[in-house]
Amino acid sequence: MGWYLEAASRLPLVPESTVGTSHLAFPEMDRDSLKQEQIVFGSTDDPAVAKHASKWADQQVTTGAQARGFAEVIHEHALEGSGGLTYSQMGRFVSADDPHNPAGTSDEAAALKDDKGQPVSNAARNTWITATALSTALNMSYMAEQMALFGIVVGFALLLAGLGFGILAAGGAVRGADPATQRVGKSTSTGVANPVAPVV
Repeated sequence: MGWYLEAASRLPLVPESTVGTSHLAFPEMDRDSLKQEQIVFGSTDDPAVAKHASKWADQQVTTGAQARGFAEVIHEHALEGSGGLTYSQMGRFVSADDPHNPAGTSDEAAALKDDKGQPVSNAARNTWITATALSTALNMSYMAEQMALFGIVVGFALLLAGLGFGILAAGGAVRGADPATQRVGKSTSTGVANPVAPVV
């Protein structure tokens, strides 16, 4: 579980200003960032991998969907390490009365002390914090990729709508320039009928 801390420190968070951009290259930029982190799924022997990411077993994380799957694996591991307890249910320190209980204690007086007399921090709680940071970064990669793809779809839709309106406008201009239409409109507006040629 300790490798989460190193991975979390190296995984870049997606800047807020880039989320939702419609730039065509953005999904590839996000995937390149994921590839650089060299994050690899475990085998299906791991129950968490078998449950959340069996189709990516032993593969490197390179896409937003895989990043989300890896985040779910991390969350599962964090729950296993804490005995099913969440962050709010664990104390800051290891309890002197029950050192193996991940619930720990937040009372310094009841905490297990190290050689210098300082309270020993709760490793299960620290691991939960680190796992949450890493899974949040991975989920942001997934969200950024989905938002970028959504922006691309919306951009194409607006482009097609603009072309459609342009065609309709051009068609209306052509009909407005029809000479027959202009003569009828002029006659109606002036109220003067065209002269009739005399019969010889």
